[in-house]
Amino acid sequence: MTRGLRTPPPLTAPPEPVFLTRLRVYYEDTDAGGIVYHANWLRFFERARTDWLRSLGAVHRELAERDSVLLVVRDLFIDYRLPARLDDELDIDVRLLETRRASLRLIQQARAVPDGQILVQSDLRVAAIDARTQRAAGLPRWLLEKLAMPA
Repeated sequence: MTRGLRTPPPLTAPPEPVFLTRLRVYYEDTDAGGIVYHANWLRFFERARTDWLRSLGAVHRELAERDSVLLVVRDLFIDYRLPARLDDELDIDVRLLETRRASLRLIQQARAVPDGQILVQSDLRVAAIDARTQRAAGLPRWLLEKLAMPA
């Protein structure tokens, strides 16, 4: 194993989603064959995470200005299982696996509408860094409290 890289544990039953959003695949999301381009899945997942955090009151610009905290993807494992195509509808979710003082571990899934089949799944860690120094920082206490509250 390469030093510094983690291997995600196998997931038998990921937790229930804490957030869900629906989107449609547009022409700009696809490659020449009409299939969602691999990098666009990262954009879809980023939008869902951002909207989830926004629903908790954690707006990125405000976190930086008020709390001097930026949230960055620390590591990411992605499993491309099945393609999505032009005009498909997708449900993108966020599943909270672990909350630590300075990071969150999440599972995100993209599912086909209407059958719910998993197309792409990611396992990632989001870390908090200080907006000024770019060094590790803790998540704001108020956000940790919100994350600990039952849905």
